[in-house]
Formats: sequence, structure tokens, C-alpha cells
Amino acid sequence: MPTVQAQEKSLTDQQIQTLLSEKVFFGHQSVGDNIVQGVREIADSDARLKLNIVASRNPETVSEPALIETHIGRNTDPQSKNADFLAIMNQGFQGIALFKYCYVDIGEKTDVQQMFNSYQAMIEQIRKDHPAVRIVHITVPLMTVDSSPKAWLKGILGRNTVQEDNVKRNRFNALLRHAYEKEPIFDLAEVESTRSDGSRSYFKRADETVYTLAPEYTTDGGHLNEVGRRNAAERLLEVLASVR
Repeated sequence: MPTVQAQEKSLTDQQIQTLLSEKVFFGHQSVGDNIVQGVREIADSDARLKLNIVASRNPETVSEPALIETHIGRNTDPQSKNADFLAIMNQGFQGIALFKYCYVDIGEKTDVQQMFNSYQAMIEQIRKDHPAVRIVHITVPLMTVDSSPKAWLKGILGRNTVQEDNVKRNRFNALLRHAYEKEPIFDLAEVESTRSDGSRSYFKRADETVYTLAPEYTTDGGHLNEVGRRNAAERLLEVLASVR
């Protein structure tokens, strides 16, 4: 199989200047680590992008423009991420703030509507208490689809499959896109499912198109390889540079 290359893009001088003038807080877990690594790699390859990347749970103490990042909450517990993100904002941060759920935060027992309602309530609380914070929303990352006979057998036996979890991830993402269509969204799921030729990785469930992580962007079905993380990082930087 030929080597898949990252999609070649270039940030404009104006985008670079905007990025270098902002304080950004990014809360995440391991896929976020992949994306931050991608940001570092882009900065290393572009002499204009002298980003100050700081690891800290106290972004309000960082006085200069920076991308401030840290792990928040616990995987498989999205409510812990809501609470942690809110607590960090309550410390007095002012700037652009975003956090992402992980693909493992949505599984067999997840009530998607309830999870989204909790997210919305947390966002509204931040807006009420901290009007100087500018929120960027992030879609939930996806996984590759297991199409093996073993996965088919699990479905027959009534056991949960990666396909079913991806259906729920897609439904959460649809709720987020609809509710915040006029606000900045880092559509990570779209990046992950869009191949270099512009086609999408997906499967059909009845009349529903369910997007999945393109296999060429991962080595384990969930985390991002060099190509995947560079594509995601590039899109993240573009979105951050567009926030007003």
C-alpha cells in the first residue's frame, strides 16, 4: 500500500499573526495528545509559527499568548470532563477555550441526548459566569469499523460493536453541529473521516450515513498516526485563527 501523505495546506500570514496573539486553553486526553503533537510538528516545519505551547491546569496564570493544554477528567466519564473544564474556567481564564471528549466516552450505555444536554448546560454556565471566554466546540472523535465476521457475530448475539458506538458518536456530533452551527466548531470527526482525495469513510445503517475514522489515519483504530494528527492539527489551527 502506498504511503499516505498529510494533506498539504499552509496557514496564511494573517492566520499566523492571529494565532500568535491569542491565549488558548485546550483540555483533552490521548487523542488530544496526538493533536498537540501534530501542532508541534507543524510549528517545527513553519518558522513563522513560533507558538508558545504550555502544559498547565492553571491557564489563568499564563500571562503571554500561548496554547495551554492539559488532560482533563477521566476517560469513559464525560461528566468528569464537563466538571473539570468548568472548574478550570472558574479559576478566571480569559481567552479561547475548548475541550474534547474521547471516543471511549460514548459506548453501549451512553444516553446521547442526556450527554449532550449536560454539555449544553455546562457551556451555558461558563457563558453566564465568564463572558470573556470564547468557546470552540469539538465533535467527538471516531473509530475505524470492524467489518470482520467476529463483529457480525457480536451483532447477532446482541453484544455491542464498534459500529453501534460510532452510530452514537455520529448522533452526538449531529446534535452539536445543529445547536452550534453559528459558532466556531473544530469538526474533528469530519477531519478523521475525510480521506486525502476528499471522499469520506462511512457505513450505512438503514437510511443513516455513519462516518468512521479513515483507516489510513490510525494504527490502532482510534488514535491518530502522523498523517491523521497533522491533518487534525492543521484544521484546529485554522479554526482557532478564525475565532472572533
